[in-house]
Amino acid sequence: MIHIQEVTKQFYEKKKYVTALKHVSLKVEEGEVLGLLGENGAGKTTLLRSIATLIQPSSGEIQVDGFDTVKESDEVKKRLGVLFGSETGLYDRLTARENLEYFASLYGLGAHETKVRIEKLAKTFGMRDYLDRRVGSFSKGMRQKVAIARTILHDPDIILFDEPTTGLDITSSSVFRQLVHQLKGEGKTIIFSSHYVEEITALCDRVAMIHKGELVYEGTLEELYREENNQDLNYIFMSKLVRGGQKDA
Repeated sequence: MIHIQEVTKQFYEKKKYVTALKHVSLKVEEGEVLGLLGENGAGKTTLLRSIATLIQPSSGEIQVDGFDTVKESDEVKKRLGVLFGSETGLYDRLTARENLEYFASLYGLGAHETKVRIEKLAKTFGMRDYLDRRVGSFSKGMRQKVAIARTILHDPDIILFDEPTTGLDITSSSVFRQLVHQLKGEGKTIIFSSHYVEEITALCDRVAMIHKGELVYEGTLEELYREENNQDLNYIFMSKLVRGGQKDA
């Protein structure tokens, strides 16, 4: 489970403080797929980076499986698989296989287990034809498939996906969506951020809407549709941004 309690994050830029998150509180239960919905710059990536221990909250607390992301970051990292949309974290001079073998060694996987998992992921993502080619020559879609494989290579219990389908073609996006359904079936806990409402509706059990660093809605889509008397998520989201999350404002 992920427990986010009153998290605020400020950055000091150009001689002034910029608030990226404002008193965000949120729970994600084990085996749940939570969709983070928000426009670019809303604070989605900052929140995910905070969960992933890459940045520390200015105030508040985040716990992952009972471990504090600041005080017990090593324990948190062991449980996470993380993919940020524009950052594949791959080495251009290595082949796809070599990249995966390198990260497998960091995760502490043995040689046989690494080989078996790479072959399985290569089949899943249709990467066999270019598994032994250098990543530097890959298209964005090919790189993203390898990056997604890297994210789940060590079979993490909790997975963070930050806008992973941005820039991908239809086929690659479809493969990713199938993967999320598979991981959900395996009981994985997933936070999936996107500004594509179609992906949120197709993949997520619950949705959290963020606007200018503030949480303006948290709950199931069914609850949201009943509350708004509308099933157009894009309309509801834009309406909530205008109203600041208040139904009768």
